[in-house]
Amino acid sequence: MVIFMDEIKGKIRSFESMGLVDGPGIRFVVFMQGCELRCLYCHNPDTWNKDFFSEEISPENLVKKINRFKPYFGTEGGVTFSGGEPLLQPKFLLECLKLCRKAGINTVLDTAGVGFGDYEQILENTDLVILDIKATDEKEYKALTGSTMARFNKFLADCQRLEKKLWLRHVIVPGLNDSESDILKLKEYIKNIKNVEKVELLPYKTFGVHKYSDLNIKYPLEGVSDMDEEKCKKLEKLLAK
Repeated sequence: MVIFMDEIKGKIRSFESMGLVDGPGIRFVVFMQGCELRCLYCHNPDTWNKDFFSEEISPENLVKKINRFKPYFGTEGGVTFSGGEPLLQPKFLLECLKLCRKAGINTVLDTAGVGFGDYEQILENTDLVILDIKATDEKEYKALTGSTMARFNKFLADCQRLEKKLWLRHVIVPGLNDSESDILKLKEYIKNIKNVEKVELLPYKTFGVHKYSDLNIKYPLEGVSDMDEEKCKKLEKLLAK
């Protein structure tokens, strides 16, 4: 059976029309629904359930929406597909990326690298990957996310094979991974990754805690305070040395 583009629908949690922290320049950000990781510090548990979405839309209609903001993009901006985890909707994501490329819209994929399908075509139609480094070894990754590193490792290997430009992000949580030894371990891990243009340490924040009570879910990091931003900057300098 032939599947027409209009039959593919994406499940979207929300949109942001003028994003400034989701890639270079001014960006239209598409927050896609669904995530299989259960990160201890997740501030968007409302994106976990793939059927708990706000809008269902076709690739064609989404790119029409994005196109309306094209005058604001300038030379650096564009669209960022985020989540949740966009790789859990690979067919929809791929069609959107192809249409964006035809329309001359720069594309960024903001991902934890844990999804389904063959990543090659998705990566070939993506200009930049923002990759979330949850942890650097299997034991820590499993404790933090509830999952193994297998799918993440495959995605990273595909990024390396296709020589994709990467921005790496790593959340710093007080008492969990905020020591100098943690950062030096991260540094050794990153040294083996090619095409890294930028590395960001993101300070843990508690602003999503209320969502857990709204969803009647126990918050895993109860009592943990926001990460001190000055300490986080110092750790970032250590990483950059």
